[in-house]
Amino acid sequence: MMTALDDLCPIPFHEASENARARILSRLADTELFVALTREPADDRAEILSFDLSGTKAALACDSEERLSEFMGRVVAYAAMPGRVLAALLGEAGSALLVNPGRPSELFLDASALDWLGQVLSAAPEEGGELRPSWLTAPTPEAIEIFLVPLAQRLADMVGLATSAALVAAVWPDGRRGHLLLLRGCADDSRAALAKAFAEFFSFLPMVEGGVDIGFAELDLPQGALLLDVPERKPEPEPVRRDPKAPPRLR
Repeated sequence: MMTALDDLCPIPFHEASENARARILSRLADTELFVALTREPADDRAEILSFDLSGTKAALACDSEERLSEFMGRVVAYAAMPGRVLAALLGEAGSALLVNPGRPSELFLDASALDWLGQVLSAAPEEGGELRPSWLTAPTPEAIEIFLVPLAQRLADMVGLATSAALVAAVWPDGRRGHLLLLRGCADDSRAALAKAFAEFFSFLPMVEGGVDIGFAELDLPQGALLLDVPERKPEPEPVRRDPKAPPRLR
């Protein structure tokens, strides 16, 4: 059975383009991973199982407990946690991570890559206040090429949180030029979380001149704005995404 990570890996991770690898890592951060432990946890304490891969200490994790047991050839103790939490733990410990060995989404991240990933995911967006751009125009062809497909994929995760998004080029009162992503149909109490989610999203992608701001104001859109709708909620329940701040679920 293919998973969301598999779907992003039509070719091996380390052969993929920079944009494709960025989308995979962004998805990995939000995926619940099952990391192998040395033994069953005791008193809420757990020790991650380490492997020696070419002289590098590495942990093993899969995006389902069945995949983990199948690779190990036996039922194995595990801790379940979002990829962002596991990346931070292993990055601090100087360990590497092997994900989904033998699957389309197999990938190996060394300690430096995990440390970088943790820094990206811990970054918080700057507060923009109510500052409004002086001028809006159509986004540049470069921005459309870089962001169109990743944005459509990311917005598919925003069912019920937003109704649509628009990407435009913006000129700000201080003369700065860049791009602006306007999110529509967002509840006030979800805006801070959405701003952080999209700040993370753009940090995984190539930079465009002036960067990309995130806003929620109802502005008149220029001709040529890139408009994207958030898919409507399906009758089937959406996959559960665990709170990144929640403690690991131990078995």
